[in-house]
Amino acid sequence: MSTARPPAGEAGPAANRFVRRFRALPLRSRLAMLVATAVAVAVAAVAAACWLTTRDRLTEQLDTTLSQVRLDPDAIGLLATSCTRGLPAELQVVTGPYTIQLVPAVGEKPCTVPGRSAIPIEPVDRAVAAGLRDDTTHTTTAEDGTQMRVHTSPAGQGRPGVAVSVAVSMKQVTDPLTQLAWVLLIVSGIGVLGAGAAGLWIARAGLRPVDELTEAVEHVARTEDLTVRIPVDGEDEIARLSSSFNSMTAQLASSRDRQAQLIADAGHELRTPLTSLRTNVELLARSDETGRMIPPEDRKALMASVKAQMTELAALIGDLQELARPDAAEPGPLQVVSLHEITRTALRRARLRGPELTITEDLAPWYVRAEPAALERAIVNVLDNAVKFSPPGGTVDVRLHRGELTVRDRGPGIPAEDLPHVFERFWRSPTARRLPGSGLGLSIVARTVHQSGGSIALRPAPDDGPGTVATLTLPGAPTPPPGM
Repeated sequence: MSTARPPAGEAGPAANRFVRRFRALPLRSRLAMLVATAVAVAVAAVAAACWLTTRDRLTEQLDTTLSQVRLDPDAIGLLATSCTRGLPAELQVVTGPYTIQLVPAVGEKPCTVPGRSAIPIEPVDRAVAAGLRDDTTHTTTAEDGTQMRVHTSPAGQGRPGVAVSVAVSMKQVTDPLTQLAWVLLIVSGIGVLGAGAAGLWIARAGLRPVDELTEAVEHVARTEDLTVRIPVDGEDEIARLSSSFNSMTAQLASSRDRQAQLIADAGHELRTPLTSLRTNVELLARSDETGRMIPPEDRKALMASVKAQMTELAALIGDLQELARPDAAEPGPLQVVSLHEITRTALRRARLRGPELTITEDLAPWYVRAEPAALERAIVNVLDNAVKFSPPGGTVDVRLHRGELTVRDRGPGIPAEDLPHVFERFWRSPTARRLPGSGLGLSIVARTVHQSGGSIALRPAPDDGPGTVATLTLPGAPTPPPGM
């Protein structure tokens, strides 16, 4: 008849259920359980080592005592006589707490002191009686069920082929071991419970900053309040996590503020051309509705104004799209490009926008690592500013030498108090508000130059002359691009 065995895979689902239930517990409970388990394993190992060491030492002492028991020849003879004539009282006095029996080498039954339970003869006992071993010590069970420790040695001269076994109850060892086991069990239980309680307290104290962080995150998710900050105490991992959270919320708050400011500034900048465009369109529509024709010259001026406002709106929307690109904060693939060629291309476009201006150029070869399209747009913006602010018939000087590109115009210049603001989004000096533009060009230039590892600065013209000098500095690439 075969016994059905559970499938081998049943242990797996049971273990998985335990793991899932364990992971479902709060973190502090898991830490307390892990601490209690670790302490329980350590205490169990120490208790087991203590119990085993004590058992070995008690057994060793008992063996030493048994080996030191010596019976004189008269006692042995008396024991041999008792087996046939029976002298129990005298022999019990002689043997005391020990059970003595004679072990023959072969054949015969052992002769046990009267009044004591016989002890089974082991092969090693027969070997001692036959002179094959000097002595032996072992544990066995007497016929009455008592566990005995037995030491067997030769009977001595005059009695060849006979050994004497001296046995005593193992209670001298088992009783202290039982008491020790109970003591170790109680102490271990108290230690494990104490460790579990201490582990729970430590987990609660150690995870208090995590609770604060959790509450802060839940508060931010619930209220979108990014002003929450967690107190940072110390330099451990929890403190670093709290500091990182504070930095993250600060960055998010700053990003949201910049976004709100960008929307507000964009709305403000869009309002002006839209208002002017609406006014002009309403004038044209009212003229058609009332039948009152606008003089051709005025109508032509209105249409030119509408066209200029549409162009300004398109440029502003393009700049906003450039700033709002998801990858605007990160540069595109950098390539080794020739800065002098990109500048020369931008100069051709600048001359088309200001044909009445004189634009001089002195471009020495220089190669940089940059995103070509973004770099060309940045240089075009710088040149457009110079063309826009230059008086009719003025001169713009463009020079490139060892990575430093300078563009000087002869316009009205920028007041010293306005220079720190020229790269801010939508910022425009009071003198430039009457001119077309969104105030985003230089901020786009600064971002592109910084992404390429360079710098940009505006300063008044030297020698107190008219105009402004824009300086772009870009680090050189190790080698020119292929084919140059």
